[in-house]
Amino acid sequence: TQGPAIGIRHLQAALLFLAICVNYVARLNVSVALVAMTDAATSNPDFPQYDWTGSEKSYILSSFYWGYILTQFPAGFLVRRFGTKTILFIPTIVTGVLSALTPYFISWGGWVAFCVLRIVLGLFQGLIFPCIHEHLAKWSPPKERNRLGVFAYSGSDCGTVMAMGISGLIANSSMGWPGISYVSAGMCFVWCLLWLLFSANNAPSSRLVGLAEREYIERSMARKDGFHEQKIPVPWRALWTSVPFFALLIVRCAQGWANSTMQLQTPAYMHGVLGMDIKSNALFSALPFLAMWCMSYVYLIFADVAMSREWMSLNMLRKSVNTVAFWGPAAALIGIGFLDKEQTALAIALMTINAGLNAGSGIGSILTIIDMSPNHSGMVMAITNGIGNIFPLVTPLLVGVIVTDETSRGQWQIVFAMTAIVFFFGNLVYIIWGSTNLQPWDAADFLKPRDLE
Repeated sequence: TQGPAIGIRHLQAALLFLAICVNYVARLNVSVALVAMTDAATSNPDFPQYDWTGSEKSYILSSFYWGYILTQFPAGFLVRRFGTKTILFIPTIVTGVLSALTPYFISWGGWVAFCVLRIVLGLFQGLIFPCIHEHLAKWSPPKERNRLGVFAYSGSDCGTVMAMGISGLIANSSMGWPGISYVSAGMCFVWCLLWLLFSANNAPSSRLVGLAEREYIERSMARKDGFHEQKIPVPWRALWTSVPFFALLIVRCAQGWANSTMQLQTPAYMHGVLGMDIKSNALFSALPFLAMWCMSYVYLIFADVAMSREWMSLNMLRKSVNTVAFWGPAAALIGIGFLDKEQTALAIALMTINAGLNAGSGIGSILTIIDMSPNHSGMVMAITNGIGNIFPLVTPLLVGVIVTDETSRGQWQIVFAMTAIVFFFGNLVYIIWGSTNLQPWDAADFLKPRDLE
């Protein structure tokens, strides 16, 4: 049977899109805000300026991930125990409150207080992506997994665009850099209201879903009545001895490294090497992620056509798309390192191409988690995202050590070359050992005693 063309499952994907978007705005606006806080002449000079060193700014950028990695693994347990509706609401409402308090924390305790606040922010936002994956696994029929999953995860690109683009405009306005935090807080509060009104942990528990759509979702996943009430134990030994799981873990670690470099260091590179002011810096910093947002839908259209016309298997599709999404940006990053303010347009073009190509990582490897194990997708996401985000914790500190002079093109060449190498080898491991096959340890009765007769 087929459910309605547009249904509550699409509403759930839209809510996930918005959840990622508003939380990303609150997470990533720090890169633009830092430029405005430490160089008031480029934004609104009516607000305080702070003379923080490069190392102190690196601590601020990385501090979010100090807390973020700590709650990834607990998030897998929490979402299995209490459901996505409760667990996803908590980090977003806390993010709104902390965003509203950010200017007061900074005026009171300087960069140290800013770091502490972002550590707490990271602790709560660490709950988000295991929830996203768990919710997608509950609501997405296999034939619509690419469509719903890519749409939901494109919220990260939208959030990045807004964090980079709007933040610069706000910093230049009468609100100044504190306005960046206040706008982020308002967005989080609006989403929380929508989530409480329209979300549900699964189709059977939703008061909005119709019978036809509920049957379509549940039967497409071969779920019997009462499936969502049972507790499926996690097969830890099988999981940690699974070669496809480790290949997936490595490719997601590579993506984590690259994301943190591009999302957090782009404004600093544009300000230092390309000599751009805060307003143009923010707008052009957002451009690569706007390309990423648009290209995610181009990849989605290609994937839908390729699967419907049976051009290739799902395994080949994911690995092919991921190869374009990793090795294309690796080449672009090498080129970016050789450009300076005399080739600003070319540098921005390459950064835009880099990000646009990398948009394929959603279809290429993120959704592989649900392919491998829909029953344990939240836990698998918690593990891969938790370990993968150790690298965003390290990379700002590493960049702070390498880039002692933000105007030095040679120092930025080292940063971009390292990221390109990580991209290349991460995807190579995924090509050789990765798999989209449903894993035996995903079965609900995998750990139950077998009938030997």
